[in-house]
Amino acid sequence: MMKSKLLNSLILAALAAPGVALAADAAPTPAVTANVGLVTNYLYRGISQTGAKPAIQGGFDYAHASGFYAGVWGSNISWIPASVASSASLELDTYLGFKNSFATDFSYDVGFLRYNYPGVYAPGATKADTNEIYGLIGWKWLTAKYSRSLGSTFGLPNASGTSYIDLSASYPIADSGVTLGAHYGKQTYKGTTADAAKAAGADPTYSDYKLSVSKDFSGYAWGLAYSSTNAKKGVGQFYNVGLVDGSNIDLGKGTLVLSVLHSF
Repeated sequence: MMKSKLLNSLILAALAAPGVALAADAAPTPAVTANVGLVTNYLYRGISQTGAKPAIQGGFDYAHASGFYAGVWGSNISWIPASVASSASLELDTYLGFKNSFATDFSYDVGFLRYNYPGVYAPGATKADTNEIYGLIGWKWLTAKYSRSLGSTFGLPNASGTSYIDLSASYPIADSGVTLGAHYGKQTYKGTTADAAKAAGADPTYSDYKLSVSKDFSGYAWGLAYSSTNAKKGVGQFYNVGLVDGSNIDLGKGTLVLSVLHSF
């Protein structure tokens, strides 16, 4: 099974989990902000969460002058099979953390993120709900982030220790309102279930890549991104799923994504 949220300005262009990134960019004084966005394909860590279809997304963030933040963010999804859960068409994330800057050009961010996937699950099925802790270090427009799962991960049981490494660059072009982004990530699954999948030739571990550009127009951030992964393609592979019409789709294939985000 699989699983950004619109990173900062980079993510504004390509969608990862918007809530966390927006929290990092929140106002320095106590404030509550909201955001709403539309993407032509909701990608998370390079994997489509909507079967290459559009998604409506939005959330609320609270930021305190001390650096503490918390929030909630949601999106429609379609990756959880009906055989696992019925009516599981929503991702609702909740998170909290602490961020700040130091030595002028450096920053850090640590926190906890829970991915919630409400629905009626089949008896014995592993819920897709996932808990992660994360830590980020940044220098100017470069960031490195490490996320670690605390248990079952996006429906894969016995996956404690599963991790994701995120290396990103988000470079604003002065006085243009344009931001260029680049990203590399690696999702590494751990545990007996992941080992069994790998032994069967359907390794869930993969890397993803992304290039993006975004520009703000009167408070609306428009973005265009190209994302791809090296996840194995084809029927029987971990990120290949069957559709209701009998065809199959690789959720980690290369794709262009258009997005628009408005914060208020």
